[in-house]
Amino acid sequence: MVIVGFGIILLPLLLIIWLSFFQNAVLALPPSAYTLSWYTQLADQSVFVNGFVNSFVVALLATAIGLAVSIPASFGIVRGNFPGRDLMMHFLTAPLTVPAIVIGAGLYVAFIFVEIATDLPLVGNRSGLIAGHVLLTIPWCVRLITANLSGFDITIEHAAQSLGASPVKSVLLVTIPGIWPGLVAAALFGFVVSFSNLEVSLFLVSPGQTTLQIAILQYLEWKIDPLIAAVSVVQTAMVAIALLITNRFVPLTRVV
Repeated sequence: MVIVGFGIILLPLLLIIWLSFFQNAVLALPPSAYTLSWYTQLADQSVFVNGFVNSFVVALLATAIGLAVSIPASFGIVRGNFPGRDLMMHFLTAPLTVPAIVIGAGLYVAFIFVEIATDLPLVGNRSGLIAGHVLLTIPWCVRLITANLSGFDITIEHAAQSLGASPVKSVLLVTIPGIWPGLVAAALFGFVVSFSNLEVSLFLVSPGQTTLQIAILQYLEWKIDPLIAAVSVVQTAMVAIALLITNRFVPLTRVV
């Protein structure tokens, strides 16, 4: 049963990889020949290049903001002793329990109300798109950082303070380097979540600011050929590499 399950999961990916090597633009079985030309053409496809750049920038900024929120929040959750600590954890990780399409629709409606009330354009604006992606990255960053921080020996931090370091200095010079693998893992995982998101982006992008996911979707609306298969393979490979690197810092079984 395990083998059958893995086969069902891997079959679509294997088919996409196979299709990406077909020589002819018109898909036909069996293919007349195989080629790598579709991969070499990717750099010349401006729609995918622009989509990749936009996705990369949005994911990078969303991850940076998500970390800036998640690091102090994680310290409060793990080290704090105040009423509502568990509620804070549930609040920050709540987006994990909500379908991304619902989050996207909710943000779209909320941003429309904000625009009406303040004349501040958020829908179709990169800042609004980044805000939506921050909402997606924070839950995973919090889970990874809290998982790593919970395993950190706090007596090391106390020892630094006993030697004259202030609480802030001991955190910056002892604790942060000690949980550095968790921070790197959180950054990588948050980046992957943002970069590969379609649902939220679908509601918040403008025609000139499409992400790679939306560029792929728009291409599929009128054509299916080995080029789109090559794009999908490259994107999947990037995400897989990022997850493998993340797993080396913090085992993903601890947070998923």
